[in-house]
Amino acid sequence: MTTTTPPDATTPSPLDGVKVLDLSRFIAGPLCAQILADFGAEVVKVERPNGEDSRHHGPYHRDESIYMFLYHRNKYDASLDTRHPEALGILERLIAWADVVVENYRPGTIEKMGIGYERMKELNPDVILVSVSGFGQTGPDSRRALFDAISQASSGLMSMTGEPDGKPTLSGTYIADYTTGYQAAIGTLMAILHRERTGEGQLVDVASFDTMFSALGVRLISQLMLGQDMPRSGSRDLLTAPVNVYEAADGPVYIQAGTASLFPKLCAVMERPDLAGDPRFAGVEGRMAHQEFLEGEIGAWAAGRSTAEIARVLDEAGVPYAKVASVAEVAASPQIAARDMIVESEHPELGTIRMPGNPIKMEKTPPMVRKAPPQVGEDNAHVYQGILGLSAREMARLREAGAI
Repeated sequence: MTTTTPPDATTPSPLDGVKVLDLSRFIAGPLCAQILADFGAEVVKVERPNGEDSRHHGPYHRDESIYMFLYHRNKYDASLDTRHPEALGILERLIAWADVVVENYRPGTIEKMGIGYERMKELNPDVILVSVSGFGQTGPDSRRALFDAISQASSGLMSMTGEPDGKPTLSGTYIADYTTGYQAAIGTLMAILHRERTGEGQLVDVASFDTMFSALGVRLISQLMLGQDMPRSGSRDLLTAPVNVYEAADGPVYIQAGTASLFPKLCAVMERPDLAGDPRFAGVEGRMAHQEFLEGEIGAWAAGRSTAEIARVLDEAGVPYAKVASVAEVAASPQIAARDMIVESEHPELGTIRMPGNPIKMEKTPPMVRKAPPQVGEDNAHVYQGILGLSAREMARLREAGAI
């Protein structure tokens, strides 16, 4: 079941009145700006007249890339050819209007465009510039190009992912881009709070490489403090056992029974008191040392039962488990419906658009979907006439010149 979050002018939004200029592309920067928009910021996305690159990546819905449905709701879209001679003046006026500017060009690019941070401060002294990049604004790798997979490979994440005897493996989603987008949104909120207290804007520098490196967890601290490089562990837990994926009669199920309290519960469900009472498995070190044996016993038990039966008995026993769900299965689950994690929005040309909901749930200031993801230049009148005050004649001239 999906839910639609209707516009409601009486519902407060924590970022009401915050104006954001979104100059970013692809995933991380646009996601950061969308999070701000979900909580009430007025976000103007600027993209070239034929659309940013991700608009030209399939799959498509009514000739519109579904990538745009993920990262651009609640935004006003203005088309602008940033290489056009008149674009700089327009960008400068938008920067002067904005409280926050989000960009994810390669470091040095906005300086070449004439709108680097120093110029932005001349136009808008307390502006907040959120620069999302691959390797950050400083360091020997700062000018290198980066996409999500490069971040996963260069940060160490890919070396950790996959089976011990297999190749390093990418995550099944753009985890680096998503995590970087979240971190950029957090940094933006911190900068907004600081400006409210002091009146000062600042540069927020968020790098995908840094974000992924900071997420390496126990493998990183093990290397830093102990000099140990933990090998890939597939679907096993790094520190406890037995924890793994097991094949039930009708599909895979993940069982987490690695703690001192959970292992006996699993043994009871399996009717194997001999395993629970075996001194070899009394401590985590022993269970880790005998993972192969324990997984063989659990696998044999799971193979004769359906995932539904396993779910029922483990749920009753309080043992954490999960059927390894497909995307279709989880999207249709009652839990997703209960958490409003699929939202709908109506677009006059694209019809009903279904999107992931915002995972941040707030009692008094919830995120809302106020506006469907826009098409290129859909809001030119709102931005150029409503915000910048251009006349209809000026709009027509810019359109004829190919600037917008």
